[in-house]
Formats: sequence, C-alpha cells, structure tokens
Amino acid sequence: MRMPFLKRTLAMAFAMGVGAAIFSATPASATSYNGCAHPRVCFYLTDSDWNAGSPTAAYQDITSYYQTLGSKSKGANYVYNTRNTDLAYLRYTYAGDTYYTCLAPNEGVYFSSSFTVTGIEIQDDSTC
Repeated sequence: MRMPFLKRTLAMAFAMGVGAAIFSATPASATSYNGCAHPRVCFYLTDSDWNAGSPTAAYQDITSYYQTLGSKSKGANYVYNTRNTDLAYLRYTYAGDTYYTCLAPNEGVYFSSSFTVTGIEIQDDSTC
C-alpha cells in the first residue's frame, strides 16, 4: 500500500508547505532520543509532551501492514524513529485525503493540527 517514491516525495513536499516538517538528530547507534528508548518509534501527542521528552506511545514491531494508532498516538504532533536500521512509514490525513510518508532511521516529523497521523508500518529496511 506504499506510494511510489516520487508520489511520496511530492506528497511530503506538499505537506511540508502546509504544516509538516521532517527533522533528524545526530546519527547514533543503539541510543534513545528525547525520551524515546531504542529501538522504538515514539509518538508525542502535544508540543508539551515533546518538550518534556515524554512520549505518549511507542511502537517497535516490524509488520507488513499498517497498524491503526490508538488514542495515545493518533493525531500526535511529533513522531520520532530511534531505530538505527529500520524505516517507519506513517499514514496521515490532511483535508480529508490520506497520505503516507517515510521516516528514515533516527529521523522525526512534526505534524501541525491540520494533519492527523493514523497508522504506522515499521519495515526492516534503511532507505526510504
């Protein structure tokens, strides 16, 4: 269910223009970041959760499908991938349409209130 690379890139470029931004930390090996223990993908519902380094949910299982997010992760403002060699694909909605983006190892994304992150798929792959 993943989009081709060009379509993902264009969707993320559009998203960044209206309130989503990808960021990364200094690459590290088997380490935590902002309260997110390795090897997890952490969700922070609010800016306050992010600023306090207090994830509200975390996922770590590699799957071949999107997991639907629960109440502690759906609609999160921040998502961070502390996995060193695995990708995290995120499903989110904006203006009624569904989009997908990829978080590389040790990368995060910020979603403004216009977006609702709704699913995650972790894959044993290191390149988006």
